[in-house]
Amino acid sequence: MLANCISCILRIISSALNNAHTYHVYLTHMTINPWINFNGNAEEAFTFYQSVLGGEFTNITRFKDIASAEFPVDEQDANKMMRITLQFSDTEFLIGNDVPAFMGTVNEQENRSKIHLVADDHEEALRICTELAAEGNVEVPMSENSEEAGFSMFRDKYGIEWIVERF
Repeated sequence: MLANCISCILRIISSALNNAHTYHVYLTHMTINPWINFNGNAEEAFTFYQSVLGGEFTNITRFKDIASAEFPVDEQDANKMMRITLQFSDTEFLIGNDVPAFMGTVNEQENRSKIHLVADDHEEALRICTELAAEGNVEVPMSENSEEAGFSMFRDKYGIEWIVERF
């Protein structure tokens, strides 16, 4: 996979050098991974994905695992996936969760994905959140504290849902 990426980059650079046109090649230090919502069958789907794609489960968290007085979990949601991560390499993951009942069901005819992005540092995470969320709807703002891990969730002005994290 890395060889294919390097090959593509080299072709772009070669093309740019051989043509009169100007090409801008931006290499950034971020990782983009899909995050998919399910109606209670995330574990089944991810078991299937693993059987087809390989990888290892590196995070399996059920809603009951995070239940507390501040975040009560309905009995019907207790065993649903709050987060399940199938890791393919150091930077490539497929992430998913079940939508809890209080949020309704996912319409199978709609795009039910969130784009998950991990930024290298706090300033980059804040910049990405600020720019992508402009004219959108922020559900969870990124922490202003650069000393702690950050997390933000929002829908951009085009209706695309994003999750941005910094560890």
